[in-house]
Amino acid sequence: MAKDLFHEHVKEALEKDGWEITHDPYTLKHLEQGMEIDLGAEKIIAAERKNIKIAVEIKSFLSHSRFYDYHEALGQYHTYRRILSKKDIDRNLFLAVPEDAYEDFFTSPFGLEAIREENLDIVVFNPKSKTIVSWII
Repeated sequence: MAKDLFHEHVKEALEKDGWEITHDPYTLKHLEQGMEIDLGAEKIIAAERKNIKIAVEIKSFLSHSRFYDYHEALGQYHTYRRILSKKDIDRNLFLAVPEDAYEDFFTSPFGLEAIREENLDIVVFNPKSKTIVSWII
């Protein structure tokens, strides 16, 4: 599977944010169907003595339509989340989107409604600085 244009940017941003990349890609198999989520990562929270595990699906949102990109991402997100709930219940799924796409689409009334109603967890990244801007949970 081809890596997203911002794959390495997000990987570096997560590492800067204290995450250890454990899977690149994170592969799953369910009912004889194989699939790949872009990244798997873990972070140890020492104060809580807790290991947090995530999977991250990266999307560039660079097509002619943000709505088209959203629609494509949403299908993958829901499929991966459903399979993770059966195969790796301790791992939370995040959709990684570039800051400009988040500001342009996900802060609009439609985008805010989508985040809430679709129960999306989003990690916003800046592709230029290769940093995490925010976690939308």
